Amino acid sequence: MRSEPIDPDGISWIRVSPKYISVQLIGWGISALISIAVASAPLVLLLTGVWDGFPAWLAWTLSGATVLANLWAAVLIPRQVRAIGYAERDEDLLIRRGIFFQRVMVVPYGRMQYVDVAVGPLERAFGLASVKLHTASPQTNAAIPGVPAAEAARLREQLSARGQARLAGL
Repeated sequence: MRSEPIDPDGISWIRVSPKYISVQLIGWGISALISIAVASAPLVLLLTGVWDGFPAWLAWTLSGATVLANLWAAVLIPRQVRAIGYAERDEDLLIRRGIFFQRVMVVPYGRMQYVDVAVGPLERAFGLASVKLHTASPQTNAAIPGVPAAEAARLREQLSARGQARLAGL
C-alpha cells in the first residue's frame, strides 16, 4: 500500500484479505440486479405497450444511467478494498480507508470499551470476519472488514488485552 500525504511516517500497513474483493463484488451484484430491475421497469412497461404516456428518452436514460453507475461501482471495488488497512502501534491502532476521500483513524487502546468480531454469511464462506472497535464516542466508526478469521480472533484478544492494560494504568 503506497503512502499518502495523510499517513503517519514510518507506518507499515497491513492490508485486508484480497478475498474481501469477492465478498464486495457479490454484494454489489445483488444490489446492482435490484437497482437495474427497478430502474428498467419504466422501459419494460414502455416497450411492452403497457405505459404509453412515459417519455421514451427518459426510460432509456434512466436504465442506461443505472447500468453505468453500477459498472463504475464495480470497477472501484478492488481499489477500495486495497485501500483498507490497519497498523498496530504501541499506544494506538490506526485504520486507513478510502480512495477519493481518504481517512486515517487513530484509536487509542485506552479508549476502547470492547472489541467485536462479526461474521456474515458471505464473509464466513470466504473465511473472513470484521473487527469492530467500540469507544465512548458514537461517532467512532472503527471497523476493519475483510480480515481473515484467525487474524480477527488474534486482533480481538490483542486489542482487548492492550485496552485493559491502558485502562488499568489510568
